[in-house]
Amino acid sequence: MNDHTSARRWRACAAAREYYDSGMRTTVELGADTAKAVERLRREHGHGLSQAINELTRRGLKDSGETAPFVPRSQPLGLRVDVSNIADALKILEGTDAR
Repeated sequence: MNDHTSARRWRACAAAREYYDSGMRTTVELGADTAKAVERLRREHGHGLSQAINELTRRGLKDSGETAPFVPRSQPLGLRVDVSNIADALKILEGTDAR
């Protein structure tokens, strides 16, 4: 590849990045609950449609990573099971009619 081809490819990539970084236009279908939330945000803050949708999307993305860690609930059953033989352990835990 010569320098001219390389420069042309770089300019094409830079133009593509500029196009995609400038925003994306698309058609979306909003559910009734989402449309209400968008309209409420627009009224309360005077946002345009795109700005309101972006704000709600960012809120959702921000909140999605902040879930509480899973903590299993357990209770002592007063039952001791030898698990060295899984088949026997399952018979004890599930009952003989389970299979």
